[in-house]
Amino acid sequence: MRKLLRTTAAAITVCAAPAWVLGADFDGSKPLLCATIDAHFCDIGEVCYRTLPAILGAPDFVRLNFARKMLVGSQRSTPIRYMETGEGQLILQGTELGYGWSIALDTKTGGISVTLVNRDDVFVLFGTCTPS
Repeated sequence: MRKLLRTTAAAITVCAAPAWVLGADFDGSKPLLCATIDAHFCDIGEVCYRTLPAILGAPDFVRLNFARKMLVGSQRSTPIRYMETGEGQLILQGTELGYGWSIALDTKTGGISVTLVNRDDVFVLFGTCTPS
């Protein structure tokens, strides 16, 4: 049993090591390719609904080009108007098609939380990024 626990602990350490090594890749110094994984849609006064990003019209992949300050999707590109580095995260904001959007990028793991909001509804997306 002890041997199994040590082997499991060693495997976890080896598998987690790349996240430690790649941590600097998510600080805004390198371009990233991000995939949307999960989505929620909320209307005022209604219960939020969980769905797939594609059903909401969200792109499967977007590129974050920090050097050009652009968010690049398959259909269109939009400028990143605001960037702020915080404790363990990078906040990006902009506007597109009548929505204000925000992205919170975890600088250790590359995970993202995204909101798109206008006066009528809110979209919340979750995903992950990798250096591109």
